[in-house]
Amino acid sequence: MNSPAAMDGVAQQAAEWIVRLGTDDPQERQAAASGYAAWQAADPRHAVAAERLEKLMDGLEHIRRSGTQETARKALRAAPDAAWTRLQGSTVAILLVCALALSLSVWQVWQDDPAGRMLANLRTERGEWASHTLDDGSRLSLGGASEVSLDFNARQRTVKLLQGAILVNVASEAGRPFVVETEHGRIRALGTRFLVSKEAGCTRLGMRESRVEVRAAPAGFPAVVRAGESLAFGPACHEDPLPQPIDADLLEAAWQTHQMVVRDRPLGEVLDALARQRYGYIHYDREAIANIRVSAVLSLTDTDRSLQLLANSFPALRIRSLTPYLVVVSRKAER
Repeated sequence: MNSPAAMDGVAQQAAEWIVRLGTDDPQERQAAASGYAAWQAADPRHAVAAERLEKLMDGLEHIRRSGTQETARKALRAAPDAAWTRLQGSTVAILLVCALALSLSVWQVWQDDPAGRMLANLRTERGEWASHTLDDGSRLSLGGASEVSLDFNARQRTVKLLQGAILVNVASEAGRPFVVETEHGRIRALGTRFLVSKEAGCTRLGMRESRVEVRAAPAGFPAVVRAGESLAFGPACHEDPLPQPIDADLLEAAWQTHQMVVRDRPLGEVLDALARQRYGYIHYDREAIANIRVSAVLSLTDTDRSLQLLANSFPALRIRSLTPYLVVVSRKAER
């Protein structure tokens, strides 16, 4: 049986081929078409990826509404060398299909092992925001593409953030502490209002009111984070491991207007965050943009506008929307 990680890698490779096939140069496009055909024939997992994509498409409402589902299926079955030479014309649907393949690679993992996703008690989809009142009277707001599981018992109230971002307004209850957990550590509320976001390898905390105690995994020393401070913890965090000052009012305003505040963050991390809030895929070469760092307030509900803002702010960037589902970010060639 193919592992989820292996299939996710196949989807990544497919996206790389799509970018090459979208070149404006006819000779490069022809070479890419030949390479793509060889790639398909090199490993049976590549055919499996195409088959899975066809099944996944049956569940995508926006594809059904658009009437392009049958076109996409035909594109998957078409001979690659004939189809890709017409990519710039009527077969642009093929590009859409492969962009969806990569954007749904995590969904493929869900098919192989749905247990992890079933742990969530509360969840939101991309671009969806929701607020809930918990049994103890606490308020929990979820940002887009977020999932949490709840475990409230007589001794402790635990919210496990599986992915995404939450705003917590804790109801005071003596003798039953309120804890937020991620794989990177645990946050014990000593006050009322704070934000937590979880990304690959990093959890970020922003304090709006009062304070919390943080213990990073596996056995980190406790750190107290107070109102107007932030803390990042986890193996992939790039920030200072000590609490840092933040503008708590700006943080709150950004949450209420569905925006993201970033301060001196790598562009790749910012693109990843935007990609989680849109249907489709943002392709980029992480090494090529490694030295670009971003400080900005970006919309999470209008990610096209956020991408345009990044393009305007960094003249060296080239951002191309090949379809509504595939955006390619690259460095402009130096002259």
